[in-house]
Amino acid sequence: MIHAGLFLATLLTTLIAGALQQGINPLESPLSVWRGIPFSFTLIIILASHEFGHYFMAKRYAVDVTLPYFIPAPSFIGTFGTFGAFIKMKSPILDRRMLLDIGAAGPVAGMVVALPVLLVGLMLSDVRPASSGTGTNLGSSLLFSLLSWIAHGSLPTETDIVLHPIAFSGWIGLLVTCLNLLPVGQLDGGHVAYAVFGRRQRGLARIIFLLLILLGLTSWTGWLVWAAILYLMGLDHPPVVYEWIPLDRRRLIIGWAAMGIFVMTFTPAPF
Repeated sequence: MIHAGLFLATLLTTLIAGALQQGINPLESPLSVWRGIPFSFTLIIILASHEFGHYFMAKRYAVDVTLPYFIPAPSFIGTFGTFGAFIKMKSPILDRRMLLDIGAAGPVAGMVVALPVLLVGLMLSDVRPASSGTGTNLGSSLLFSLLSWIAHGSLPTETDIVLHPIAFSGWIGLLVTCLNLLPVGQLDGGHVAYAVFGRRQRGLARIIFLLLILLGLTSWTGWLVWAAILYLMGLDHPPVVYEWIPLDRRRLIIGWAAMGIFVMTFTPAPF
């Protein structure tokens, strides 16, 4: 079965990525790959929680939907061992209520798992004097900064937090959530934005697109790649079948909360 095969391949590539982060060369010490388990397993759980959030909500609406497709990535080129996961919906989305519920379920489920994972990982992380070592400097979102303060309090500017593998997987979970919640096209954020704003989502998508280009030129060049990908995928969300059915108050709150999660997890310069 293709889903199981991709899952096992992703499990292997993330194990290797986690082992490499621990200084293990899997070619020289293949039996030491198990040291990548803390990173691999927590990252897989976060990704699976996100996708199964979509999956079970889609099933609740009797939508024809696939199991998650995990995407393995080569572990020797500086990746996390995966390009994420996705599901395919084969039935049309009937109204904005259905769109909101399915679109928001993934990020919310992923965050429910990522937050305690990240907090525990931060508590296991070391605080050291800042150095000019070879490690990668990671950017911080508002939410990551808040959790770091909860775990370690106010730290002097000349100190660094050396992330435990579990904390690193949680940091990736926040980044993945942020990317998915970009209010563009058929990303989760595009679903949420269209459910809340209707056709006005198109204007918001163009503002975000221009913002990504600006950040790509000033903060992190990876945003230029994302802007190009989103442009090719399409900035506008397609209409639902019954366009005129509005959201109720509870769903509006969920929609605004999902957009709040996007703001809290947005990292202008991830690397």
